[in-house]
Amino acid sequence: MNNLAFASIKELKTKILNKELHTEELLSFFIDRFKKYDPILNSALEIFDKDSILNTFTNTSNGLLYGIPGLIKDNICQKGRNLTCASKILENYQATYDATAITNLKNQGALLIGRANMDEFAMGSSTETSHYKKTANPWNTRCVPGGSSGGSAAAVAAGLVPWALGSETGGSVRQPASLCGIVGLKPTYGLISRYGLVAYASSLDQIGIFTRNIYDNALVLSAIAGTDKNDSSTLNVQNQDYTKQLTGKLKENFTLGIIDNALEANGIEDEVYTLLNEAIKTFEKLGAKIKRIKLPMMDYSAAAYFVISRAEAASNLAKFDGVRYGYRSKNAETLNDMYINTREEGFGFEVKSRILLGNYVLSAGHADEFYRSAKVVQGLIRSEFLKAFEEVDLLFSPVSPTTAFEFGKYNDNLLLMDLQDYFTCSVNLAGIPSLGVPCGLTKDQMPVGFQLIGPDLSEHNIYQAAYAYEKETQKDDSENKFVPTNFK
Repeated sequence: MNNLAFASIKELKTKILNKELHTEELLSFFIDRFKKYDPILNSALEIFDKDSILNTFTNTSNGLLYGIPGLIKDNICQKGRNLTCASKILENYQATYDATAITNLKNQGALLIGRANMDEFAMGSSTETSHYKKTANPWNTRCVPGGSSGGSAAAVAAGLVPWALGSETGGSVRQPASLCGIVGLKPTYGLISRYGLVAYASSLDQIGIFTRNIYDNALVLSAIAGTDKNDSSTLNVQNQDYTKQLTGKLKENFTLGIIDNALEANGIEDEVYTLLNEAIKTFEKLGAKIKRIKLPMMDYSAAAYFVISRAEAASNLAKFDGVRYGYRSKNAETLNDMYINTREEGFGFEVKSRILLGNYVLSAGHADEFYRSAKVVQGLIRSEFLKAFEEVDLLFSPVSPTTAFEFGKYNDNLLLMDLQDYFTCSVNLAGIPSLGVPCGLTKDQMPVGFQLIGPDLSEHNIYQAAYAYEKETQKDDSENKFVPTNFK
């Protein structure tokens, strides 16, 4: 049975449909994996009991994810389940409805096994800001898994589930995917409904997908993408099969643009740089035409992202005040004291610091100087990307300049922690899709990944190119190298 831990969704579905494996048997297997390994990883805030999972199971054998368990980041509403965003202020709060993505998953027969740990309100790049626990990286448990969707990434990488949902505001799917050696999608803004995703920065947030291979990622996207009347920001896109162009070959006359000012940026570790260049050579071997380009506005993306995300966070988190949701301070004599003390006691340091900065950049006399200026830069970044796509099909960039770092490394340098989003946040500002893909291990057996970036709604093309790369690099790999030794 242990070979099921790192089996693909496709393989597991085949076993279920051929009656070699029962859905309840598979569910029990993964629940037992969590019981055995999650005390080491702390990837989940809660694993639901088996009966309650099966009570929400849509027993339809033609569902895309029929009988396949997955883990959900704890900022996505699951009706009747706790929804904490890894924050004290939402401790014991229960969601009153399902997010649209959750409804779609249930309709496709998925088994939702639990709630993934995360940085508090998705604010962080290491899953160290969670109020409840710190998640470890399966490749080295002294290191972080990345963030803010670190729990989802760690669980998939360790074979505790074959897929998981996360969310992205500035890189919170692609960065932990890269640090954990798995695949992570940030889709086109509006492709997956945000209804039921607790907002951090509404103009940037998107639900994202973690899997261990490209096909599975495309399959999960096929299950949850599409327009939604409950979310006016969703695009008018009908349900599609994102696996249909996975041929193992690049499309004809494929041109890959290498973002030189990203690949040659200061701070990229030597082994990371080497593996990224080996990936580029693989695309050349597959027949890609390589074009080197520069995107100067990318260098302003981190500053624009900091301002926009914090301004929108201050606005979105104003509703958590002790009146309607979760935690309420008992140390208050007046209503105003209750508001102040609840937020002081209920939010962690990172969340409070971002709210304070957000309120400052939105304040009278500063909104034009900061927030509106950042929105102008956001528009210029998007324009620069779209212009680049007139010359190339997709863009290639690092995800992270380093492999996973040890816990506490940036405690005394919070700016360097914020800059973990340096290579990723421009994509969120532009609203375009990007896929994080693993490309090798360092000598210390730590994963490295790159990202493929495309224009709006180019997920088909991104998956096609990534799948061709995956097939080429794994064809001689009899044993999947992206399996952490201690979790086999």
